[in-house]
Amino acid sequence: MKQYVIDELRPNDYILLKEYLSANFSEANVGNLFWITLDKSLLSEIQTNHKDCQPFYFAIELQETSLACELLVRTNQRVRCDCICYAKKAQRNWIIDKIDSIFEKLGIFT
Repeated sequence: MKQYVIDELRPNDYILLKEYLSANFSEANVGNLFWITLDKSLLSEIQTNHKDCQPFYFAIELQETSLACELLVRTNQRVRCDCICYAKKAQRNWIIDKIDSIFEKLGIFT
């Protein structure tokens, strides 16, 4: 699995991130997993055409010492579909920038 991982989080970093993610993004039914909705302007042609599969998400897993973002664009509507794929360059850059901006906003510099 391709991921963007930030490790060596301090205990206070984890608390700040948990509070922020819980307040701003959807929590999955699995512990410490959050869904960040991909901006519609970044959808590929197939993702744009798959209206029934929208919205598309990135999964973020927060652990006490790390945060991992899958670089897989997912849907909650299906487990398998042609529109579920690894992030294109613009999508990948968007999610990495999004995660980095959260860290900056919270004053977390690892």
